[in-house]
Amino acid sequence: MNVGVISLGCAKNQVDTERMLGLLGRFGYAFTADPAAAEVLIVNTCGFIDPAKEESINTILEMAQYKEQGRCRILVATGCLTERYRQELLQEMPEIDILLGVREYEKLPGLLAQKLGVPLPKGGCGLADRVLTTPPYRAFLRTGDGCNNRCTYCAIPLIRGNLVSEPMEELVDEAKRLAGQGVTELTVIAQDTSGYGVDRYGQSMLIPLLKALNGIDALHWVRVLYTYPDTVNEGLLDTLAQGEKLIPYLDIPLQHIDDDILKRMHRRGSGAYIRSLLDYLYKNYPDFTLRTTMMVGFPGETDAQFQTLLAFLRDYPFDRVGAFAFSPEEGTKAARMPDQIPDEVKQARLAALMAQQRPISLQRNRRWVGRQTELLIEELTRTHAIGRTPREAPDVDGRVMIPRKSYHAIGDYEPIVLTEAHEYDMKGASV
Repeated sequence: MNVGVISLGCAKNQVDTERMLGLLGRFGYAFTADPAAAEVLIVNTCGFIDPAKEESINTILEMAQYKEQGRCRILVATGCLTERYRQELLQEMPEIDILLGVREYEKLPGLLAQKLGVPLPKGGCGLADRVLTTPPYRAFLRTGDGCNNRCTYCAIPLIRGNLVSEPMEELVDEAKRLAGQGVTELTVIAQDTSGYGVDRYGQSMLIPLLKALNGIDALHWVRVLYTYPDTVNEGLLDTLAQGEKLIPYLDIPLQHIDDDILKRMHRRGSGAYIRSLLDYLYKNYPDFTLRTTMMVGFPGETDAQFQTLLAFLRDYPFDRVGAFAFSPEEGTKAARMPDQIPDEVKQARLAALMAQQRPISLQRNRRWVGRQTELLIEELTRTHAIGRTPREAPDVDGRVMIPRKSYHAIGDYEPIVLTEAHEYDMKGASV
């Protein structure tokens, strides 16, 4: 029986999708990318912010049409939206035949058999391999689920609960299996990656995990995303800088730099501590790639506090900055705070921040012109090979283009020299 899956939201949700597919594959299901050909359609939803909720609902309704226009017999909805609004969806969306929350996909084979009126197919024993929805040369390694931080604007703990870290030996085994399948780029992720292991081992175990991953021969690049300010320290930065396969890339979503705003956000890590970390990096590892995320328009943010944020981004330049306007999410403390900022003010601040960042990103890219690096080739056109260097994380950063050679192949690592910089993308040439 053919199964089609639409995975929405973040890479962490994507890992759930891949594990779900691996489980179904173990029970004999086949997969199709054509929803019209699928007898079972699964939508793995996102429920983080309002636009993501709307996209999830619209996708469910779109897939429901294949019950009449295609071969679909069962429509499954799972993930963050269904976890958060289970009863409402059951009452208001009769199109859904099976509804599961997070951490419930193991129930799916049995529920499908029940709905189809057939015996449960025999599945193999042991842990099912993930079915990658990424290109075959790269994958995400999720170190855990949930989050112990209680940021006042964030609904993730309401959906996924407290941090539950995976045992280190299981993560290393999973990484080895992925490498054995041909994965050469591994991106380590979680809601709070630098807090990995605090719940299980009593302290952060990200550094020992990275050292173990660095020892897997078949891996070429290992990158870390979503670190949390107060659990990033000089030891972690040293580890990332000195590992043979570890990428010197710091993704540290700061959200703000003003101490009063950070306190209202319930963010640990003061402005002074953040500046000290960056001072250490600029002095000791000037070639680190730095990425952050900032929020504007948090309740009570004054013009002066916003100007403090802009000044910080000028004084402490980042290669990549993502920014978004505060969105009051149902059930969060920040949604109930006084002094909500008007939408037009939030959007004006967002535009001002991004306008300031563009020339900074261009200047940071220009530092690399004339220097040699590696390009992971991800796309081939008639005239060019396009991909990423160690400075670009998958899905979120820019890309690099070089003239195509006859020997280029997708998934190859090509030595190149960078020749031209733009605000987000760059150009280069084979060495």
